[in-house]
Parts: sequence; C-alpha cells; structure tokens
Amino acid sequence: MKKIKEIVIGTNNYGKYREICGLLPKKIKKFSIKKFKILGPKETGGSFEENSMIKASYFSKKTNLVCLADDSGLEIDLLNGAPGIYSARWASNKGNFDEAIEKVFKKMNKIKKDWKNESTARFICCLSIYWPNGKSYFSKAIVKGKISTQKKGNNGFGYDPIFIPCGYKKTFGEMKPKLKMSIDHRYKAFLKIKKFFI
Repeated sequence: MKKIKEIVIGTNNYGKYREICGLLPKKIKKFSIKKFKILGPKETGGSFEENSMIKASYFSKKTNLVCLADDSGLEIDLLNGAPGIYSARWASNKGNFDEAIEKVFKKMNKIKKDWKNESTARFICCLSIYWPNGKSYFSKAIVKGKISTQKKGNNGFGYDPIFIPCGYKKTFGEMKPKLKMSIDHRYKAFLKIKKFFI
C-alpha cells in the first residue's frame, strides 16, 4: 500500500484544520482548501458518513490531490439526537458557536427544566479519504459523555465548552489540547485510517 505523501484537508473550519494537521505525521505535506480559494459543496447527505464523503470527493476532484475530510457533530439524547449532522448549521453565522450553544441550552430547558441528570450525549466523527483515481475509504468513531450545565473553557472549538466526556470532570473546552486530542472522536477515527499515512 502506497503511503500518502501530500494531502488537502477538506474543511474551511480552522479549528478542524488545526486538529487534523496535528494528527497527521509531520512529514506529510498538508494543504488547506483556503489556499485554492474553494468554497465547500452543499452537504446534502443524510449522515455524517455521506457528508464527509461528499466533501472529500469534491475537494479531491477540484484539486487533483488526495483529500481527507471530516464530518462531525454532537448528538444529545434529550433532543432526540439533535443537532446531529446539522451541528455547524445551528449557528446562523457559520462558526458562531456561542449562538449554537445558547440554542442547545434553550431547547433542553424547554423540554426539561432540570436536565442535569438527563444530559447524555455523544460526539461523532467520520473521516473520509478520497483519491483522485476514485478510490475512497472512511472511518467513524464515537465519544460518549454528557452536556455541562454551563459553558466552561476557552480551548477547542464548536461545542467543546459544553461537552464532558465519560470518565472526566472537565469539558473538552477546559482540557489542554494535547489531552483532548488524545481521547476525542477525531483522534479515534484517525486511528482507524492512520495506516494510509504511517
């Protein structure tokens, strides 16, 4: 199996880009899609798997490079799995996750005033690799946890300040990036595809 030497990372989200670069071996040449000034495709899939593959194939075809794309999100049991694949879209201005987090609290409070003991949730990540010759591969990983009753921590991005993984007392937002990146859903998904890089 030929190892990947250079790759385009299929995301416009700087937090994701930084984390994915941190997972990949240093010797691999990494390109941001910002360098190519490409806007993302419409995410029309009905699952994380479909959306990550839509992005990976789109950016690979546009750049003629191998592409690694991520689709990930937060599923909250009290909200019947929402925001799910619409996690990023819960912020009306893409990237305004303060607004998206407020929306989570608002909707949970509407269903149950004291939801502290009913806040089970999970982060899901799907990573897809797409080669210019049409070959593709994907992996999926889940991290279980619960929703914090308030926003805590300034590290990470997205919903990290309200997600407490099982076995820990701190949110992803409070954790040192090194710890978070060694236990989170993106890392676990990467472990399943790292054979293509190392």
